Amino acid sequence: MEGKFLPICQEDMQERGIEQFDFVYIIGDAYVDHPSFGHAIISRLLEAHGYTVGIISQPDWKNYESIAIYGEPRLAFLISGGNMDSMVNHYTVSKRRREQDSFTPGGSMGKRPDYATVVYGNLVRQTYKKTPILIGGVEASLRRLAHYDYWSNKIKRSILLDSGADILMYGMGEHSILALAEALDSGLAVKDITFVPGTVYKTQKKEDIYDALFLPAFAQVKEDKRTYAESFYLQYCNTDPFSGKRLVETYPGNIYVVQNPPSKPLTQQEMDDIYGLPYMRTYHPSYEAQGGVAAITEVKFSLTSNRGCFGGCSFCALTFHQGRIIQSRSHESLLREAKLFTEDPQFKGYIHDVGGPTANFRFPACKKQLTHGVCTQKQCLFPKPCKNLDADHRDYLGLLRKLRALPRVKKVFIRSGIRFDYLLADSDHTFLHELCQYHVSGQLKVAPEHISDKVLEKMGKPKAEVYDRFVQEYEKTNQKLEKKQYLVPYLMSSHPGSTLQEAVELAEFLRDLGYMPQQVQDFYPTPSTISTCMYYTGLDPRTMQPVYVARNPHEKAMQRALIQYRDPKNHALVKEALEKTGRTDLIGFDRQCLITPRQIHAEKKGSKQSPKTSGRKNEKRKAIRNVHKKKHGR
Repeated sequence: MEGKFLPICQEDMQERGIEQFDFVYIIGDAYVDHPSFGHAIISRLLEAHGYTVGIISQPDWKNYESIAIYGEPRLAFLISGGNMDSMVNHYTVSKRRREQDSFTPGGSMGKRPDYATVVYGNLVRQTYKKTPILIGGVEASLRRLAHYDYWSNKIKRSILLDSGADILMYGMGEHSILALAEALDSGLAVKDITFVPGTVYKTQKKEDIYDALFLPAFAQVKEDKRTYAESFYLQYCNTDPFSGKRLVETYPGNIYVVQNPPSKPLTQQEMDDIYGLPYMRTYHPSYEAQGGVAAITEVKFSLTSNRGCFGGCSFCALTFHQGRIIQSRSHESLLREAKLFTEDPQFKGYIHDVGGPTANFRFPACKKQLTHGVCTQKQCLFPKPCKNLDADHRDYLGLLRKLRALPRVKKVFIRSGIRFDYLLADSDHTFLHELCQYHVSGQLKVAPEHISDKVLEKMGKPKAEVYDRFVQEYEKTNQKLEKKQYLVPYLMSSHPGSTLQEAVELAEFLRDLGYMPQQVQDFYPTPSTISTCMYYTGLDPRTMQPVYVARNPHEKAMQRALIQYRDPKNHALVKEALEKTGRTDLIGFDRQCLITPRQIHAEKKGSKQSPKTSGRKNEKRKAIRNVHKKKHGR
């Protein structure tokens, strides 16, 4: 019903005169009716096609009555763990419980269980023995087949089996949910819905599986790491909707988990229609007394202009979830949404972001992808841009110019990330010029992630020289504009391939720049990434060559401390790391040293003079070091 939130309780159900919902949607997040939240898109899409949906947000998983408030739905229960994997949401990389949950009213922790999709699914199945259960969302999507689970440190079965669900939807889910709704509405039994792209189902009838690639059985991948790496890479090479094969994984008891090929990309019209649905664009008002839902803050006045990513970073699960083919909205659709911002009393004139997984990707990497799919074993940007890459920012520039011209819009920011190697591949530097002139407010966040080419190769990131070239172009552009704007690089410690030697190399790079990051990201082995496969197996699944992995918590602490070597609290760890790597030449009072022999002298390292470089050209570092200045960061 336009102008209203979807029902969240029996009173809402009765007010609308609904006797039985078509779907009951159980979600691990607070109910936020905004297109940045998967549950909002799926529920509004179903509503637009004539189905009724009742929302159950963060039910009490210890009480079966919490999922039975509406009774049995006519067609199915839908279950999503939330916008994040529930384990990532709950725990830091050191497996410590987080203090706040930005997807829960008031930031409270403990409102959803660990492995939420599995817990909710079993709760429903124990209560409603035969009602169809469809699971989806990031947690289900990235755990759809056998996967390494960092928190339990073991290989887990497909979440389809552990949750007790009938069908799993992977990817973004719009095509899949409508096809499933239509099939169920036509009277088809859920066990017979085996044909929908973008879904995973289970069967004991091997003879009914056709045109499929059989992966190693679960028992094999659970026992042998090399077999797991081989199986993972077969999955990775079959994530494209045009070339991907049907995949089958065998489990004890002659159970077959079958992954159908991915759904086709959304057309621009479909994207426009989805983002044009009548969202309330905020959290449910019942949460106001608890302090609201923090997750809305950054996205409330942000525009999602695209989906998918052909960047190919090894530590990112986008290939498995959104895919590598870019899907984008029209300028008209984005301008309509931006005009809605200007009518909101809370709008202060600032559009916080215009982008997606990567802001400056607006179209597929090359023309053939929409007919033949992406290259199976080649990347678009790594190790260097493909000769067929269409590096063109003109459409994105046109969009940004139109947004800037809207009445009441003071500034349009770009915060979702610029892929700098793609930017450099564009021979026309107009985008970089306008980025610096209009869309940066003092600092631009970028993600070189590391500086060692050995580590960057494992990350699927461009060589360090590419980042250096971008820094120089960025500085040159700002000088022409007479602007003092800096870069804030995101850096990652302990990624597979990084030994203490590479961590020291990164510390020296930061020393030469005169910059110390305030925040450092430790590598986090989340489900269904190449990097996580490396972490678990010690093998690069692309080559099956051994990869060094820092698993010991103390070594990981040393790698992290090296990035923030100026912090006096890290002195002992940095000293130990330098001694272990034979780099005691970096302990002393010379400008090239990272630390002094004793911690009491650590504060003396705040000199703003350019230090000598070790193994790098000093003049090169002098030219770019000031581009990385940051308040309180030096």
